[in-house]
Amino acid sequence: MTGNAPTFATLFLRVFLPFALAYFLSYIFRGVNAVIFPYLERDIGITAGDLGLLTSAFFLFFAGCQPVLGVMLDRYGPRRVQVVLLAMAAAGSALFGLSLSLGELIVARVLIGLGFAGGLMAAIKAITLWYPPQRWGLITGFHMMAGGLGSMAATLPVEWSLSVVSWQGLFFWLAGFCLATSAILFIVVPERAGPRAAGTLAEQFRITGTVLTDGFYWRIQPLLAIQQLAFIGCISLWIGPWLRDVGGFTDKEMRADIQLYTAAATTLGFAMSGVIANGLHRVGVSNFASAGLMSILFAIVCGWIAFVPSFHPATAWIAFGFLGACPIQYMPLMVASFPAHYAGRVSTSSNLVVFSVIFAGQWAIGKIVDQWPRTATGYSPDGYSWAFGALFILQLAGLAWLLLSRAQPMVRPHLVAAD
Repeated sequence: MTGNAPTFATLFLRVFLPFALAYFLSYIFRGVNAVIFPYLERDIGITAGDLGLLTSAFFLFFAGCQPVLGVMLDRYGPRRVQVVLLAMAAAGSALFGLSLSLGELIVARVLIGLGFAGGLMAAIKAITLWYPPQRWGLITGFHMMAGGLGSMAATLPVEWSLSVVSWQGLFFWLAGFCLATSAILFIVVPERAGPRAAGTLAEQFRITGTVLTDGFYWRIQPLLAIQQLAFIGCISLWIGPWLRDVGGFTDKEMRADIQLYTAAATTLGFAMSGVIANGLHRVGVSNFASAGLMSILFAIVCGWIAFVPSFHPATAWIAFGFLGACPIQYMPLMVASFPAHYAGRVSTSSNLVVFSVIFAGQWAIGKIVDQWPRTATGYSPDGYSWAFGALFILQLAGLAWLLLSRAQPMVRPHLVAAD
């Protein structure tokens, strides 16, 4: 790509869209277990704890490789890193389709998670290379919208596909889509020189240590991690069993409908999160404050699902989908609060914490649910009440810490304004 000012259409087609397509696929893989779980219960014989472990395995290597991923993004650029990772995701998807036991499924799911470890972080790095800083939050929101579309595709379309192919066949098709997307990224996305990661690898990893010991980073991170656990943990798995066991939606097509509406609300939330933040910023509300407001509203909806589940459950989940997408606006705030050449390591350091919490928390939800005897149709509603209630209380603690901490960003651009 030549010239200093590429057009909007050029950026959309050659930068935004290829990374968004990869993120779309990431959300299909995140959410597919919320639809295929009855087949896994039937064919593999897994329990709620097994289901939580299997689904959270996606986030195991996803989290563990983040420090290395940050250095690689800053050193080699988002295009080359994402091409290699998507090839790994394709291999993991094919292995999932061939698996015959829980252990094999977990190994495959780990490999898939590794393959999508850069879905958001590579895109954020590309956004910081190609778009001006005042647009980062807006473009990040639109990128997240692609994930919401992936969540939608992981509901009714997946349910429909299972009437045509087996769940194993579905994963072979997904493997092909991963390879095709990897090829598109390799061919279409241009390289662009940006702030280079200088120094030895050891010196670059020390920057990750600087990020992980920063006070402002830890002012935001606990709340972000817990809310992402609640949001991603439920959207990618527990919404399906909850609708069956607590909501009373025993018909799988009806569950898929509600999951589709929730995913549509998530897509809208991702698209609107940056728009809302920009609109509030124009009337004097900082992006930090607007993200905090959305976090409070999301916590309230989590309390609704935990403590009054019989009160319009479908509406609760739709509100959950919309509001759960909005706290992602903390991510560009954290990136903007550090020097530009830290961008890859800031976002991946955040992911290290977030997805480690999701891995442990999603599994823990399953173990909590398993503490009560199974019912004739699934798992006991009491287990869900305790698990979701714990998520609500943890969010209150994270909000209190966010409000009480006085830590300030390393860099103080006007769009952080954390005071």
